[in-house]
Amino acid sequence: MKARIENSELNTDDRTTTDVMSSQPSRTTAQAFETLRQFARGERRSVEHCELCSTEVRPEHPHLFDIYKKRLLCACDACGLLFCGRKDAKFKVVPRRVRRLTNFHLTDAEWDALLIPINLAFFIQGSDSGVTALYPSPAGATESLLTLEMWTSIAEANPVLQLLQPDVEALLVNRVGHARGAVAAEYYIAPIDACYRLVGLIRMHWHGLSGGEEVWREIGNFFAQLRSKAEVVSQEAHA
Repeated sequence: MKARIENSELNTDDRTTTDVMSSQPSRTTAQAFETLRQFARGERRSVEHCELCSTEVRPEHPHLFDIYKKRLLCACDACGLLFCGRKDAKFKVVPRRVRRLTNFHLTDAEWDALLIPINLAFFIQGSDSGVTALYPSPAGATESLLTLEMWTSIAEANPVLQLLQPDVEALLVNRVGHARGAVAAEYYIAPIDACYRLVGLIRMHWHGLSGGEEVWREIGNFFAQLRSKAEVVSQEAHA
């Protein structure tokens, strides 16, 4: 398995347009879903605007995913509503709900087989059924070329993954505490903008070889906030 680092310019401002890599239909399954290269690039602006109608938006505003250009757009509430539930639309609304998955089945050996060098990762399934595995790094989002067979094995053991909305939701895995023997591993179905916000936090606060205390504190705060607003979903309910 080969890991490739994307040269992304990531920070924690989730209110700017996200550029993404382009992809051709002839690429392999692992590359079929075009991953986001940049999230919240550039300086923070005091006022954000809807990228469809130019209306000023509030700090916590919706995001739309352009399924052709593979990029995130800031949107006002009205424009966001225009694309809710429309399967034939150019844009998909990135959901805001977060679901914490209980009794998720992934052994240490299965995780190690993914060859992800840290204990954080997220998995995005594209509309074409291809799956991209990404993990945060000081350089940004790093892609691990996940085989379809590996993902199929994980999905078959966890029917709850049928709830994933292609392109706009990800399986977010936090095994940091588990690796240290402190707490159990955590598994979420989370919006992709939240996943890239985590990437931005790590890039912004990472120092030295091990990251430093600040970055681990920020990671802990991120998951504490995610946990507080997550709906708990039982694996057995979807078996």
